[in-house]
Amino acid sequence: MSDRRPRRIPASLIAGLIMLGLLVVIAVVAPMLWGTAATAVTPDTRSAPSPAHWLGTDDLGRDVLARTLVATRLTLVMAAAATAGSVILGVLIGGLVWVGPRWLREGVLRVIDSTVAFPSLILALVIAAILGAGTASAVVAIAIAGVPSFARITSNMTGAVANRDYVGTARLLGVPRFRLFTRHLLPNISGPLLVLIASSFALTLLDISSLSFVGLGVQSPEFDWGRLLNEGLPAVYSQPLQVVGPSVMLVFAGVAAMLTGDGLAVWLDPRSSRAARAKPTRRGPRGTATRPEALVEVRGLTVRAPGGKTLVDDISFEIAPGEILGLVGESGSGKSMTAMSLARLQADGVGVDAEVLRLDDLDLLSGGHRSRLAKEIGLVYQDPGSTFNPALRMGAQLTEVARVHLGLSRRAARDTLSDGLGEMRIREPEKVMGQHPFQLSGGMLQRAGIASSLVTDPKLLIADEPTTALDVTVQADVLRQLRRLNREHGTAVLFISHDIGVVEALCDRVLVMRTGEIVERLTAEQLRRREVDHPYTRALLAATPTLKTTPRPIEEHDRV
Repeated sequence: MSDRRPRRIPASLIAGLIMLGLLVVIAVVAPMLWGTAATAVTPDTRSAPSPAHWLGTDDLGRDVLARTLVATRLTLVMAAAATAGSVILGVLIGGLVWVGPRWLREGVLRVIDSTVAFPSLILALVIAAILGAGTASAVVAIAIAGVPSFARITSNMTGAVANRDYVGTARLLGVPRFRLFTRHLLPNISGPLLVLIASSFALTLLDISSLSFVGLGVQSPEFDWGRLLNEGLPAVYSQPLQVVGPSVMLVFAGVAAMLTGDGLAVWLDPRSSRAARAKPTRRGPRGTATRPEALVEVRGLTVRAPGGKTLVDDISFEIAPGEILGLVGESGSGKSMTAMSLARLQADGVGVDAEVLRLDDLDLLSGGHRSRLAKEIGLVYQDPGSTFNPALRMGAQLTEVARVHLGLSRRAARDTLSDGLGEMRIREPEKVMGQHPFQLSGGMLQRAGIASSLVTDPKLLIADEPTTALDVTVQADVLRQLRRLNREHGTAVLFISHDIGVVEALCDRVLVMRTGEIVERLTAEQLRRREVDHPYTRALLAATPTLKTTPRPIEEHDRV
């Protein structure tokens, strides 16, 4: 029996659809009921609001309310046509470049980047001025002006999918390029695109009305809301209701579109449900769970030092929700550079470039995500002694993330950390938070660091050689805590170490790294069975001490 429950439709989506439905009804019915009143010239000009004319009449005696309602049809049709044009052209351009040659993709993306620099309304004004005033010209101008933004966003989303294994397999099988796009790429970005279309429709309404308002859109005798605003502007002081009707309708339609877009974003996002979010991160027994959609995706990551030396050379990997991925290699192999680039904490002057660098729905290559990074990525550093400021008490340092990024009060943050420290088997957590770092052992500092990094319930925990500075007893305890947290909370872990024995015991999959490159990819089972191919991996295994020793021959002086 399935435990799936129907996903609850967000209230914003329901409200938005009701409002859009009302607009569609008005667009269909209004011209039939009030078409004559909206266009008939009468001697009753500039009349004040009355039971016969709720918003009064204009200079030619036409009913203002009737004209506002009748204009709904043309306004919505123009906005829908312009949005459709932008979407179709933008999606085709932004998506098809990923199935074409690289040189073509780079050229088209540079052109798109240049055009995105111009505001869409300014670009539409230029195009409309060239094409000439008119309804068709306005639609074409707005549609063309909206293409660059759709192409750019589509390209970014498609790029995150284009390097997946199933796309590479389809390429190898000779699937035609357009079918590759329509079958493998477009379906995987359709959800975000649908949300974007709903939000873009609201902006298109304003742009269409703006062109008509400045005289480059709808021309008399046709009229839309922008044209009505243009006609009512001269009488805005003597008869302000003449512009109130179109303004209210514009706001109403814009709010309806935005509510629909926001509601779709919540409804289509499986993480909107706590249960849906928790389920994919829970794993069954080792070796029995299938790998879900990647939580972390790295494609073509290259890291260069300030002098131009390549530190990490074009590596790619994925981390599934609830998975522990081991990154093993000798010092200087690029492990920490990879981790810090993923956390966007590379040193000044270090250049990071990648085709895809993604954590769930967060594009790590774009800026402005510091708060989300602080909440969604937890870090455990190599040396617990240098992790904390020795001049500050532990409480102030451990609660900083909770206070700054979760908005908790000082008392609430201390309570939260106290629970976290207790979960990490630290006795008397309140006393620990009142002490300075030098008063604690290395093991306690490392466990406190892990507790602090987990206070935001991060999606990914990066553990950069967290046991190197610890003795073997404390090391084993810290590893047990990491494994327990992974199992109980479903936290994905990127575990970095130079000790392949530790990685073998802890991780689900292992990447072997040397001189900035991944030289071998193994499952934990392959590593245990020593089913390795690369000589460097075999050398690491040979250097790992074991309890198995060859007894030395008994010498004569050993005998009693």
